[in-house]
Amino acid sequence: MPRLEVPARLCGEMSLQDERLAVVREHMSSENEHRFDDTLATFDHPRYEIVPTGDVYDGTERVAEYYRITREAFPDQRNENVVLHCAEDCVIAEFDLLGTMQGELRGLAPTGRSFRCRMCALFMFAPGESRIVCERVYFDQASIMQQLLGDG
Repeated sequence: MPRLEVPARLCGEMSLQDERLAVVREHMSSENEHRFDDTLATFDHPRYEIVPTGDVYDGTERVAEYYRITREAFPDQRNENVVLHCAEDCVIAEFDLLGTMQGELRGLAPTGRSFRCRMCALFMFAPGESRIVCERVYFDQASIMQQLLGDG
């Protein structure tokens, strides 16, 4: 009699794609909740590439510093309206990033103004692995600056 193959998801086991989606959800949720140790734990090796600014934060200390600097400037920074898409070794996240500028950032004094910007982040994974090796973020920097500085 032929053996019946039961899909892993029906047995309570997660597929690699499901594991990656869960890791990205935890990553984004822990950022919102300022649980940055948990965020860092979603990486195999922490690395952010912020494409519009050209900034790269590589390694635990540099990424932790990125969290500190951005949350000092935008203590309420958070992501909303997240939509996730899967690719072979990547999870693509579309989301709104929003926050209110309460601290200095890149020499710009706090404005007290808020921003909302649709963004795209690529969460990269090594083949066969379920922890993030890089988050590469794309957004319209001019849109954020216009909202923070106003029309004047």
